[in-house]
Amino acid sequence: MRLKRKDLLGLADLTPEEITLILDTAASLKEISTRPIKKVPTLRGKTVVTLFYEPSTRTRMSFEIATKRLSADTVNLTVAASSAVKGETLADTAANLEAMNPDLLVIRHQASGAPHFLARRLACGVINAGDGTHEHPTQALLDLLTVREAKGTLSGLKVAIVGDILHSRVARSNVHGFLKMGSEVWLAGPATMLPPGLAALGARLTTSLREALTGADVVMMLRLQLERMGQHFFSTLREYSRTYGLNPDTLAWAKEDAIVMHPGPLNRGVEIDPAVADGPRSVILEQVANGVAVRMAVLLLLSGGE
Repeated sequence: MRLKRKDLLGLADLTPEEITLILDTAASLKEISTRPIKKVPTLRGKTVVTLFYEPSTRTRMSFEIATKRLSADTVNLTVAASSAVKGETLADTAANLEAMNPDLLVIRHQASGAPHFLARRLACGVINAGDGTHEHPTQALLDLLTVREAKGTLSGLKVAIVGDILHSRVARSNVHGFLKMGSEVWLAGPATMLPPGLAALGARLTTSLREALTGADVVMMLRLQLERMGQHFFSTLREYSRTYGLNPDTLAWAKEDAIVMHPGPLNRGVEIDPAVADGPRSVILEQVANGVAVRMAVLLLLSGGE
């Protein structure tokens, strides 16, 4: 049981059948997290290195928990305490990692394409944990699993993704994933944050929050990535929140049984009202829980474990 590829670099590369295999595997592995002893010997003897050049809470912790629950040996390399701060290049880091012979490398990097760069140079499998504004495949996979659990299907749904689309690797991976699985994807935000290239993939772009949310089965809110903005993309946070924030009134435009998602971290009171984030239609914490199962599945399938 394995993916017929060495690396997981993005959902743009995966077929619907491969996505389904990962989701089915993750669903079967969720049971492990409910046991008194949350560990199986599946990847005993395997070594997984995590290399994060950007801050992370959910992704980094869930990868670490996933490797431990599969009994793999985990090496967490903190970039701030590594030779990268002394000027070591990514290519030299790759060469040194290769010499240590790990089985899998999980990398988050601020440069789009960094995981692809490493995948071409390393014999071990490379898992993209987010690269620049390109993709975040495991986040999209856990989003797909969460929607499938809530709706029973991924086909025929209207999925609205709202916010800073321009800088969001999560949005790009989810566009690929939901479209491949038969959903309709709407992207909403200020015109300055709607890259036209995503329309070529089949997504619908709009500057109207109401148009995106009307009849939506799934509403996914994204935070403003202020750390990636070198210029003004909107007037004020207050105006942005008033125009594109999700609150009980704007959520009413979606279907009555629509679910609310967010990849985190949340900026409460900006893109999402606390009443919605903590409300009965929110599946945000379910996303976090599914992140562990999805990352277990990816580690398992890339390593060829049973």
